[in-house]
Amino acid sequence: MTTEVNSELSTRFRGFRQVQRLAYECAEAVAARLEPGVSERQATRMQREWLRERGVRDWFHLPFAWFGDRTAFTGVRVPLQFFPTDRRLAPGMPFILDMAPVYEGFTADIGYSGSLGINPVQDRLTADLEVHRELILREVRERRSLREIYEDVDRLMVRQGYANRHRAYPFGVIAHKVDQVKQRRWSPHVFGFVTQSLKGLAADALHGHREGWSPLWSPYRFSDHPPQPGLWAVEPHLGFRGTGAKFEEILVVTDSKDPEQSAFWLDDDLPHVRRWAEAK
Repeated sequence: MTTEVNSELSTRFRGFRQVQRLAYECAEAVAARLEPGVSERQATRMQREWLRERGVRDWFHLPFAWFGDRTAFTGVRVPLQFFPTDRRLAPGMPFILDMAPVYEGFTADIGYSGSLGINPVQDRLTADLEVHRELILREVRERRSLREIYEDVDRLMVRQGYANRHRAYPFGVIAHKVDQVKQRRWSPHVFGFVTQSLKGLAADALHGHREGWSPLWSPYRFSDHPPQPGLWAVEPHLGFRGTGAKFEEILVVTDSKDPEQSAFWLDDDLPHVRRWAEAK
């Protein structure tokens, strides 16, 4: 990354990078405390408590935790089924922790995949996510439409032998825009999403509709436009026979004509990126 981009990161995007790192630190800390018998509900409470102790008072959405075949969204048909359950961890079981804290007005949305002990299938899925991160960045820099990039991610998953599990999310999104928010002492939420955040997305959707773009990155026609400048929380999610894995992190899109500065990942010092580097 160029000196100019690094300078921009250190000023304009410092707050977003800080809260994203905080969220991933939380995921690693909670993952280290998981043991047989811990439930999804307990894991989400551990995330909330860890972040609250470090000053988080607001959320884009409340934490989620999925264990076992729920990491691949097996049987998930309606939004309420995303909520944590009494499913309990067992040795070798995969898990995903997902959280979106707001800290000092800055938002992050992250996903962390792991397992309780050895799980070769999820290890393979996590390793195979690396090329998706590379593909997404390359095609965003080429200014291909969000819908086309989504379809290319889909095709890559099929070639790898996997199922697209982010298609199970509302509107089938692989990403959504994030922004600064005004912190409040009390923020009501609907289906786990803070209403203030939903209002922000709705305002973006209305504004974007007038200008021909959407804050949701989906396989549908409303995403058939080039990447809009801003910050996008991107989460490719692979599934294979009841096991799922994903990452979620912020991609920065600008209006620069320089390809390297037109799009870049906010931070390359994240758990999944370090795993790939160590594997090499």
